[in-house]
Amino acid sequence: MKYPSYLNLTEKELNSRIEKANQMLESCRVCPRKCGANRTKNEKGYCYLGNKAVVFSFNPGYSEEKFLIGKYGTGAINFNFCNLSCAYCQSYNISQLERGRIVPGKEVSDKALAKIMLKLQKLGCHNINLINPTSQVPQILASLPHAIKGGLKIPLVYNTNSYDSVETLKLLSGIVDIYLPDFKYSDEKMAVKYSQAPGYFEIAKKSIKEMHRQVGNLEIGTDDLIKKGLFVRHLILPSNLAGSERVLKFLAKRISPNTFVNIMNRYSPCWRTKEFPEINRIITTEEYKNVVELAKNYNLKWFTE
Repeated sequence: MKYPSYLNLTEKELNSRIEKANQMLESCRVCPRKCGANRTKNEKGYCYLGNKAVVFSFNPGYSEEKFLIGKYGTGAINFNFCNLSCAYCQSYNISQLERGRIVPGKEVSDKALAKIMLKLQKLGCHNINLINPTSQVPQILASLPHAIKGGLKIPLVYNTNSYDSVETLKLLSGIVDIYLPDFKYSDEKMAVKYSQAPGYFEIAKKSIKEMHRQVGNLEIGTDDLIKKGLFVRHLILPSNLAGSERVLKFLAKRISPNTFVNIMNRYSPCWRTKEFPEINRIITTEEYKNVVELAKNYNLKWFTE
């Protein structure tokens, strides 16, 4: 078998996946919102995306986990327009503020997106890190034949908020080698209140289960870089509003006790947190230690960066 996985797909199979993804755009059901916008005709739904990918920036990234960045960085492609609306989003200028406008992001064709991937590979990046890809999966898939013909041969990282459709994820089976979901909440009321994400916990559980089915537990090579697998991020919120214990319990009991979890203590109030006094502060050392202790109790492979 060739590595990365997408090199094993026949042209016929890849084209079939692209066709199915494009059909999902006609009455959009690419993400769990299933807003029904005809994105093939540039109708805009919740995410305010049409028929083209919108890219904010691309560059070798060095702020991700060490087993992604290696010596030459992860090939970070930052897509505009998120399907969540987190009140505390640190990249709100990319994901929310510019809804309805293309600036500061740029619409790119399938061929142009492929060229971005190839440029990052040429710069020495160890992987292509698709950041916020959920609503742009059809465009990413459509770019792949051009990228493969151009010589792309580094793995794809699907870097997501976990508000993903299993139907869409199945189109990525055998294409994505590394899944990096952020498991945000176990409390449905908090997901709605802070991210406008109804049904988040159930959706995230199903999507992460599908990701794990495809790629399994994390595999790290002799060069200390990820080759394949799932690892999860969990951001600690003030006053345990993320419901961390249920998140960690699900990962340990329903995914695998060998799941790697980055317990993130980077929460910083920003964007619209002044509207919510309970999250308009940093977390305490005690709050961080409590979540770490939970991860230890469930025997997860936790870490912090």
